This record gives sequence, C-alpha cells and structure tokens, in this order.
Amino acid sequence: MVTRQSTEARRVASLFKQLNDNPLQEFPQEKGHVLAPDTQGVYIIRDAKRLVSHVGRTVRGKSGLHQRLRNHLAGKSSFVKVHLSGHASKLREGFTFQYLEIKDPRERALVEHYATAALCPLHLGLGVAST
Repeated sequence: MVTRQSTEARRVASLFKQLNDNPLQEFPQEKGHVLAPDTQGVYIIRDAKRLVSHVGRTVRGKSGLHQRLRNHLAGKSSFVKVHLSGHASKLREGFTFQYLEIKDPRERALVEHYATAALCPLHLGLGVAST
C-alpha cells in the first residue's frame, strides 16, 4: 500500500540525492559574490577535505540561499561562531557549498533533517548559546 507518508519519504530522499549530487561551489575570496540564488532552499557546507561541516536551510528572508550563505561569510551564524571560533574568513580557505532550491517549507525542513541524519555534519545548530 502506498501512503502519503511513503510518497513523501521517497520525494525527500530524491531531493536529498539532488542536493548531494549538485556541484561544489567555492566560497568567494574577499569582496567576491556568493553564487547562490535569492530563493529558499537547503545547503551543505564542506571543509577543504570535503568533510561535511554543516547542513542548513533557509527559513525566511527575501534573499534566501544567497543571504544565508553571505551571513556565514559575515560571521553571523552559530556555525561560524562555534565551529570556526568566529573566524568566518576560514570559509574562504577551501570550504565549498552545495545547495538545492526548495520552495515548500515542509520539504525544506524534511530535506535538511534527512541530510543532517545521512551526512552527520561536524557542526549541529543546536540553539545552545556558546560560552
């Protein structure tokens, strides 16, 4: 029996595969532009060794993926504050990102959670204040 849940689970798995298969893009050098769209979506950040450092999604905001990735470069994320000890410039040293545009907020949340479980990133945004 095919249920709504099993159909949705297959869709989420398919979207994750697309995300994970998308080309790696380098973070820009100083004064460069982040090459990502202004739409909503899910993204993966990998370190210079291609280990998954962070998985995230856009929640709101007019500039979507572009803005969220710029926020990381500006040090305005727990990922940079905690995992990179506040040194956003490290992202310019071989870190890469992949993204997938996903309009539906439920699908974005599910794909982010699926990717987090599948890839076990080094940093998890747990909403815990750092000391």
